[in-house]
Amino acid sequence: MLKMKNYNYDCAKFYTLNELVDFRNGKGHEKNIVQDGEYIVVNSKFISTDGEVKKFSDSQICPVYKNDILMVMSDLPNGRALAKCFLVEEDNKYTLNQRIGAFKVKREDIINTRYLFYCLNRNFQLLKFDNGVDQTNLRKDDILKIRIAVPPLEAQCEIVHILDDFTLLSALLSAELSAELKARKKQYEYYRDNLLTFPKETKRIRFGDIACIQRGASPRPISQFITSDENAVNWIKIGDVEQGAKYITHCKEKITVEGAKKSRYVKKGDFVLSNSMSFGRPYILAVDGCIHDGWLSISEFEQYFMSDFLYHLLNSSDIQNEFKKRASFGGAVQNLNADIVRSIELPIPSIEKQKEIVNILDRFDKLCNDISNGLPAEIEKRQKQYEYYRDKLLSFKEVEEDV
Repeated sequence: MLKMKNYNYDCAKFYTLNELVDFRNGKGHEKNIVQDGEYIVVNSKFISTDGEVKKFSDSQICPVYKNDILMVMSDLPNGRALAKCFLVEEDNKYTLNQRIGAFKVKREDIINTRYLFYCLNRNFQLLKFDNGVDQTNLRKDDILKIRIAVPPLEAQCEIVHILDDFTLLSALLSAELSAELKARKKQYEYYRDNLLTFPKETKRIRFGDIACIQRGASPRPISQFITSDENAVNWIKIGDVEQGAKYITHCKEKITVEGAKKSRYVKKGDFVLSNSMSFGRPYILAVDGCIHDGWLSISEFEQYFMSDFLYHLLNSSDIQNEFKKRASFGGAVQNLNADIVRSIELPIPSIEKQKEIVNILDRFDKLCNDISNGLPAEIEKRQKQYEYYRDKLLSFKEVEEDV
């Protein structure tokens, strides 16, 4: 219930969305995507990232206009994009992709466009179509059937003012938290790179001379070797890696013993490096299993390196830049193959020095991880708080007569 100017607006007349708006759907832009096009293509990724991820087109195939409300109509099960909305702020800037709906208010005499935007954004009536199993595809008829509470325009404007302020405060908090995390990460990288810069007299040796570095292998077709047998062999994939993780601790899939014979077997404590996605990023295995040819394995290094020290060393800017430099050809970064990794020269400080460096960097690492883990939780907390107050503000008893 909204209270203002000595009036309690706890009642509202309800309308179907179809009574309030004109609807149109977007069109496919696959053949019109260009690097630096004039128009931003409004697709689900653009809306779900609040405009951070953009694609461009040189043609405005499906124009949208100022004050159009755009909505994501398709998403994966339990996705965060379904029914998420975007309010167009100017003409001649966007073009509407397929499976994005556009709503234009046709009853400005009774409803404020920005109020309707808040009503439609992740509307609970539309989220009910997500069964948590199949991809959700909202139908135009289902969308236009939802019911919208329409209090007096004066109340709508007050609600918009409150929600605008809350949205701004939430955005500022998220920006501050993100800036704090970025600053801590830069500080960590600075100290890490300084700690891992050694005098010229420090012994250096080719990585391939002190470790076994091999490319993974995949039995083909892999689908014939995937099994649900609990006693089968772990099949280690990039999708098993959690964001920012140091260790690979579990695997979603397994392959048969026969498939394992055609792959590369790795053990707990070995390292793996991605040779394509998350290029050159090291992970320490906490499970045994097999790796495909998108990975490189590193083992038999223990005589020269502590695992934790090697992890920090391979993550250092010097080593990562060297990987990119040696894997580049004609300006483009190619796959990181085993010969490149073998050819890298690494400093080998004493074990005592390695322990000292690890002790310092692990403390910094923990600080950054604490902030990284806390950031999404804090943002989620603010989002739930926003949703709670939004739902309270948009909750009305229905009346038949005009209010």
